[in-house]
Amino acid sequence: MHGWIILDKPLGLGSTQGVSAVKRALRAGGYAKAKVGHGGTLDPLATGVLPIAIGEATKLAGRMLDSDKIYDFTIRFGVQTDTLDLEGAEIARSDARPTLAEIESVLPRFTGPVEQVPPVYSALKVDGQRAYDLARAGEEVMLASRSVVIRSLALSHPGLVPGSADPQVQPSADAWRQQQVRHDAALEEVTLTAHVSKGTYIRSLARDIALALGTVGHVAMLRRLKAGPFTLVDSISLDKLTELGHGRALEDKLLPLRVGLDDIPALSLTPDQAGLLRQGRVLIGIAADDGLHFATSDDVPVALVEVLDREVRVVRGFNL
Repeated sequence: MHGWIILDKPLGLGSTQGVSAVKRALRAGGYAKAKVGHGGTLDPLATGVLPIAIGEATKLAGRMLDSDKIYDFTIRFGVQTDTLDLEGAEIARSDARPTLAEIESVLPRFTGPVEQVPPVYSALKVDGQRAYDLARAGEEVMLASRSVVIRSLALSHPGLVPGSADPQVQPSADAWRQQQVRHDAALEEVTLTAHVSKGTYIRSLARDIALALGTVGHVAMLRRLKAGPFTLVDSISLDKLTELGHGRALEDKLLPLRVGLDDIPALSLTPDQAGLLRQGRVLIGIAADDGLHFATSDDVPVALVEVLDREVRVVRGFNL
């Protein structure tokens, strides 16, 4: 078992608990013991795509941290919490409510490269300690702003789920607006869709959008639609995971290891070349573009490699 199981993580489940659920399913099916890890934390109050790496795929789990993500999220206006979501205590209140027109007018300001201050309740380290541990202890936490990229940010409305194999007919945004709310009506909340780079905190984005609208707010709903190459179309529920484990049919939903590397080119090797790489040797005179490649031999994954000046070096080797 080497590959990816994609969970549609339910509300209240932590990422580590998702890993434990996959381990239980493997045991229930009598599969050989394997390493299991997740490809990027998803908060318990969030739902959606949680990639779980099994076996040699765990060597690629870290790459998921660097991948783009797509989220649906709801900003509830009027209250800001210390955690910037439903879980926290109220720290600010405002009677101001924005209109749809006002919301649309500020979204371009949060699209593209932006500077963002992470939530104090985050896993970032301050002097060697997790920021959320310091915050829970009542200490003042000062986090520096960081550069992130919001590739797109728009009102969420019925349409295509990223990667959907069965697309729906997508109504125009204007038609959706007319069905939902008058353009000049004050809104208690709004749901947006964001395509973001690594390191982006949706809770911080929601906070900053609310402040730009002259009010305060917090995240009332967060759902991850896509993480790297993985989408909700690939995902399964916890109940389905349990069913597949007991039926010894996890292979039916196991995505190949290579799916986690679909953003880089493949490099086909001869058996002799593959043998040298497995010994840690450097291949010389290989006609390939500089950069990362996914090296295979007879369709068997060999390594994630770096090509530079026709020389190939192993970045991550696979024991397959």
